[in-house]
Parts: sequence; structure tokens; C-alpha cells
Amino acid sequence: MSESLSEIVLNALKAAQTVGELPAFEASDACLERPNETAHGDWTSTIALKSARSAHMNPRAIAQAIVNHLENDTSVKKVEIAGPGFINFYLSTGAQNEVFRQVLEQGNDFGKSDVGHGQKVQVEFVSANPVGPLHVGHGRWVALGDSLCRVLEHTNYQVEREYYINDHGSQMDVFGRSLSKRYLQLFQIEKDHNTDLDGTYTILCADRDKFVEDEEDEHPETHPYMDDFNKTLGENAYGGTYIIDIAREFAQEDGDKWVNAPSDKRVVEFRERGYKKMLAIIKHTCEEAHCTFDVWFSERSLYKKDANGTNAVERAFAALDKMGCLYRTDDGALWFRSTKYGDDKDRVLIKSNGDYTYFASDIAYHYNKFQRVDHVIDVWGADHHGYIARVNAVCEALGYSGEFEVLLGQLVNLLRDGIPVRMSKRKGVMITLQELLDEVGPDAVRYTLISKSSNQTIDFDIEAVKRHSNDNPVYYVQYAHARICSILRRACNLSLEEAQKPGMDEVGKRAIGSDYDLSLLTDPAELALSRKVSEFPGLVASCARERAPFKLTHYAEELAAAFHAFYNVCQVLPSPGRPVDSELSRARLAACDAVRHVLALTLHLIGVSAPEHM
Repeated sequence: MSESLSEIVLNALKAAQTVGELPAFEASDACLERPNETAHGDWTSTIALKSARSAHMNPRAIAQAIVNHLENDTSVKKVEIAGPGFINFYLSTGAQNEVFRQVLEQGNDFGKSDVGHGQKVQVEFVSANPVGPLHVGHGRWVALGDSLCRVLEHTNYQVEREYYINDHGSQMDVFGRSLSKRYLQLFQIEKDHNTDLDGTYTILCADRDKFVEDEEDEHPETHPYMDDFNKTLGENAYGGTYIIDIAREFAQEDGDKWVNAPSDKRVVEFRERGYKKMLAIIKHTCEEAHCTFDVWFSERSLYKKDANGTNAVERAFAALDKMGCLYRTDDGALWFRSTKYGDDKDRVLIKSNGDYTYFASDIAYHYNKFQRVDHVIDVWGADHHGYIARVNAVCEALGYSGEFEVLLGQLVNLLRDGIPVRMSKRKGVMITLQELLDEVGPDAVRYTLISKSSNQTIDFDIEAVKRHSNDNPVYYVQYAHARICSILRRACNLSLEEAQKPGMDEVGKRAIGSDYDLSLLTDPAELALSRKVSEFPGLVASCARERAPFKLTHYAEELAAAFHAFYNVCQVLPSPGRPVDSELSRARLAACDAVRHVLALTLHLIGVSAPEHM
């Protein structure tokens, strides 16, 4: 409806200009918006207000000239000029309800638009180091990044989902040494306690548990192996139980083969095998969270030589050097002139000792990105805020000004029945994303972690999201979808099992029939439902423009509420003692099925399933 109204408004504007009621000025947008209150119409145009400066006229006079030349349209019941120059449109009942038919005809294409104009955009998110399992904070980036990608795809962007694997650098060596130490401890315990591998594993895990319990380190005698681990490697080593688990797997696979091997050889072996295992675990967790990536990009690849003997880092440096953006200091360090592009200081790329900084990889990586796509969106934690200026400076220097953006996300606080779940980075205690998925399910995780703007902290109450009550938003929305499926099955006299073969789309068609009169839907609850459904296309477009998929959860709850309100006052199917006109019933079934489609589509865009029964 907004498209036809837009055409009507712009045609009226041109007609007014043709006869001289308005001066010539360009206007390609009718500036249609949804009024907050239905008393102000179904749609309002602010074109007169936004054209006042170009026309050098009072906006109310512009509005009047446009209204004078509006074409007669049966879908428009009334037009009013309000306030300083708002043009308010009141639609006929039939026109308001036509959105139900539009949904049923378009299906999963409903709400698609050309916001992206086919632009190739890459969204890089999660990108955790492959040295441990994903934690709950990473889960927020899964939900945000993947939901954004789905929204962008629905608005005609060509989207590439990318995970940057930080597999180059000192953290990988620390990971290898951590595995090596735990492997050696397993065989030391076996020798000291004369037990088998299962026994040594139990002792080592119990030792770590005692270390976690001993918050003030008052009883070191209860956790000697953990203390030895930290003393040998330092407290920045990876001390989680998962390290013991992987070390145990190596012991099961290889026995004591590596006990007397050279330390450096053992560390490299375990680093590489552990890396593959962790990456497989990370990929599995992402898939469990309904998220798959198009590209898994290895940081190591940036340092591999090509056929010409250069690597990606060197090629990126060469591009910057050609533009005069690099210089060397007397100590031999290589610097990037980032202050030239708005950063607060220049950044070192190669230290005086010849070591590359982490920023060197970032430069090469983002240079590589822009060889593949037009626009880059990075999803980072809020603690990386200070890093934006330097990466933006590089993108600008390389000629990609305005094509790099960052979405920052705040933390996730885990609670259980309102009580914070205690975690400790120093002790290596955390709730992994996989554990959360296993306990509450991927739908509850995805929905809850996308339910707020990324710049707001999320309180995730584990027990609350498991409750089957209307106080649980994901349950409330999914129940609305399941309820509609039940109504449609009853309309066709089909059981749940019988409806599975044709599928709900076919069941809906059978229930409604080929001909239905939507003008019969005149109850305020019916009109409120059609209005809410009609908001969906504009909402998805705004979610894409603003990079704000969290709005979809709010909309899903509002649509579910509108449906429940409708169902409570509008009888859809006849029942004993409560007849309903057959034509009205079919019109209401059409409304129900349209809502089902939009609920399912909304949930799909945030990576949540739409169950057909609950």
C-alpha cells in the first residue's frame, strides 16, 4: 500500500508543479510514515515539510497544493492536512486488510525491498581465538551477526558471513604449551598414583575443581597440579577443564609417545592438533546456534608466500607505502601515518626487533576483504572501541572511505532465577555457549541474545527463558504461531500427523479456499491486526539501514499480542452453540494464516524456529 500511496503523492506533486501551483523542485520520496496514533490516519506524508526550503513556501500551502491534485483512489477513504503540513491518509477497510492477501501471495518474499541495491557486503563476527570453546558473550555476536545477515539478505544485499580465525601469534603457542603440560601431568599422576588413564583424569579434574573452590588460595595442598601448571606457564595459560579433556584424548590416541619427546616438538604437535579440535568444536557450536559461515578466514594465510614470493601483509604494506603512508624510525621500526586519517597517534606495524604487531595482520586482512566485497561490517566487543579509529584510518588510506563500519556490543550478564552466575577469568570458570544451548535450547538463546540493542547490556536469566509462560517472550511468540497452526488444522479437520505431509502452507490454502472477502474484517481487533502486519516491510528496511535486528523481537511480541487480542474477541471457527458466518470465518482464517507467515518470517530473520505445535 505504501508504494501505491507514494506514487499517488508524487504524481500529485508533479501535477501541482505543471499547473504552476508549486515551483519546480526535485522530490523522489513521498516521505510516508506510520503515525503513532490511528487518529492521525493510516499513513502520513511529510513531503510538504521536507520540501519547504526547496520550494520557498509555507509547508501547509505545499500540502494543500498536493492534496488539490490527488487522484481519486477507492483505497483512500479520507485525506486531511494536519498541523504544520502533514498529509494524513485514511484507508478504506478493504484497503487496510489487503495486506493479508499480499502476505499470502508473496509468502517468504513479503517485506523484501531494495535497500541494499545488490551491494556486496561482508559481515565478520564472533572471530574468537581457536584456543577454547565459545562463551556466552560470543553467543551474542552469533545472534547479532547472523540476524543482521538475514535482514540484509532480505533487503537485497549480497551477504558474505565471515569468521576470522586468530591462528597466528603467541596465543597459539600458549595453547600448545597448556596442552603439553596437562598431557605430561596425566602420565606423572599415573606414575605417582599407580592408576590408569581414567583415574589420572579424575584426579586432575578434581585438583582443578579444588583450585576453583579455593577462591582465596588458602589451601594450596588441595590443588598441587593446578598450582604447578600456573607456576610453569603463568596464570595467563589456558587452565580450563577442556584443556584436560583434549590432553586426555591425546593420551588415549598416542599413549605416552610424547612424554620423552623434545618439548618444542611436543608443543607444536599438540598446538596443531588441539587447534583443529577446537575449531571443529567452535564450528559445531555455531551450527547448533543456527549460524553457518560462508568463509572461515585463517590469519596464518596472510603470511603465506604466493607464487611471486610475497604475502598478503607485504602486499598491503606496499599499497600503503605507494601512497606515502608508511615511514621508518631510526631504530628500524615501520610506522603507519594513521594521524593523517584522524587517529590520535601513528601506529607501529613492525617493531624495531623485526616482530610484526597485531595491527599488521588487521591491515592485511581488511585490505584482503575489500578485494572481495564493496562494504565491510565488523562486529566487535565494546572493549575494542579504541581500535576503530586505526582500522578506519587504514581503510580510508587504502581508498575505501565510508565503506567500513563497526557494530559494538555490550556484555551479557548470566543469572539463574535472578541470582548472578559466578564466573572467574583467572580461575578459568565460565559458562560456555554450548552448555547454554544444551540447557535452554538454541531458540531461547538466539531470541534472548538479540532482544536488545547491541549497545545495551543483556541480563540472561537461564531459568526465566526456560519457563513455558506468557512472561517468557520467546515462548509467547512461538505459542502464537503454534496456535494459528492448530486453528488451520482444525479448519481442515486434520490431526497434527495428517497435516505434516502437505505442510502448513498447503493446510492454510485448504482452510481458506481460493476466494475470500477481506472487507468483512471490520472489528477494531481485526483492523489493529492488519495494521500491525503492514508494518513489517518498513520495519525490516529500517532494521537493515540501522543495523538493528533487535527490533524484530519487539515486533514479534507486538504481533503475537495483536493476534491473541484478535482471537479473544473474533470467533474464527464455529463451535457448538456459537455459529459464525462461513464467509467471515474464511476471511478470518486468511488473516490468521497471514499472521502465521509473518510470525514465521520474523522468527526466521532472527534465527529462531516457528514450531507448529507446543
